[in-house]
Amino acid sequence: MAGSDENNPGVIGPENLQGGLLHGGVGKFPTATTGHNRRALSNVNRNNIGAPPYPCAVNKRGLSERNAAICDKNPPIPAHRPITRKFAAQMANMQQQKLEATKNSLLPEDSTTVDVEDYKAAGDVPMFVQHTEAMLEENYCMACEDLFSVEEVEMEDVVEEPVVDIDSCDKKNPLAVVKYIDDLYDFYRKTEASGCVSPSYMLQQFDINERMRGILIDWLIEVHYKFDLMEETLYLTVNLIDRFLAVQPVVRKQLQLVGVTAMLLACKYEEVSVPVVEDLILISDKAYSRKEVLEMEKLMINTLQFNLSVPTPYVFMRRFLKAAQADKKLELLSFFMIELCLVEYEMLKFPPSLLAAAAIYTAHCTLSGSRKWSKTSEWYTNYSEEQLLECTRMMATFHQNAATGKLTGVHRKYCTSKFGHAAKTRPANFLSEVQD
Repeated sequence: MAGSDENNPGVIGPENLQGGLLHGGVGKFPTATTGHNRRALSNVNRNNIGAPPYPCAVNKRGLSERNAAICDKNPPIPAHRPITRKFAAQMANMQQQKLEATKNSLLPEDSTTVDVEDYKAAGDVPMFVQHTEAMLEENYCMACEDLFSVEEVEMEDVVEEPVVDIDSCDKKNPLAVVKYIDDLYDFYRKTEASGCVSPSYMLQQFDINERMRGILIDWLIEVHYKFDLMEETLYLTVNLIDRFLAVQPVVRKQLQLVGVTAMLLACKYEEVSVPVVEDLILISDKAYSRKEVLEMEKLMINTLQFNLSVPTPYVFMRRFLKAAQADKKLELLSFFMIELCLVEYEMLKFPPSLLAAAAIYTAHCTLSGSRKWSKTSEWYTNYSEEQLLECTRMMATFHQNAATGKLTGVHRKYCTSKFGHAAKTRPANFLSEVQD
């Protein structure tokens, strides 16, 4: 630059600079040279490459602005939906390879020696480097847009039915004990086995059998209905009978006395107004005296070691019905299903929580005509649909045969208007044919 123009005609001296930086120009290169009739380099670039002159070429949006513009768009979701996250990773890898191939094709053959940062440090970035950077940014943005579309569709594929917080509406109700409700039912699930009996305990009885047990409980369901007792009382009565018979041999002549005494104990535990002993003697056709009832009461309470606080199916029914967001019709039909199970000896093999969940599931399928178990119900019951199928199939069979045979007490009870004529609901025959 210090030499003369005659010795080095390719160098432009300050005296030949027109419109340059010293004279308020906007570019590094002059728009004309003194003594030579030739076009400026910016005009040559515009004609040959088709790109804007250098000052305009570098005045472009940053990559963050382009990404922001892409994020504002809503790219259409393809008709074929990706299946897995592995597919999205493969798509991203393909886009990266595409970017590398594009970069290599746009640079000149000797581009391996080109260092863009060196050009920028020297303040002299060639036009092909500027153009390449612009193309790479454009391709990168397009790749990001494709990848965002893949991830968006993939996320849509994994969206599942949400689990409803069934206690959110009761947070201000102190009687709902929302703060402790989950701990309570965790405790019930852990201790429900203590209230269960062996499903083969009748083998230890020498004078009674499971059919006699069914007749007794069917009769007690009618007594419970006539006395207008609380629902909890019935379930505790059946539990006390089974737990007592599982450890104490009883002759058939005293089996009804065991049932009456179990109901007396359950009433003392659950009811506010307890039926007097004379009423229970009267309902049993005066087959026993007051002394016999009190003696049996003493024997039973000592045999059970005064343990009357056990989780029965009713405890779980209330919670699970809330999870199912049940209306009155579903509630009554669910209780009809589970009371049918109380009479059946073979249902002792199922824990109370599973009986409650299966009764609600069976009732829901009966009313809707199709099999459906919501994510909320599965979450709060801890039972999947597959785990309920065996019990559900048996309940559906009991419903079909509820009006036949000799044990029809539950059917007659739920044919009344008080219980919404739930027993008249058409059975779900398709459930009895379901295979595990």
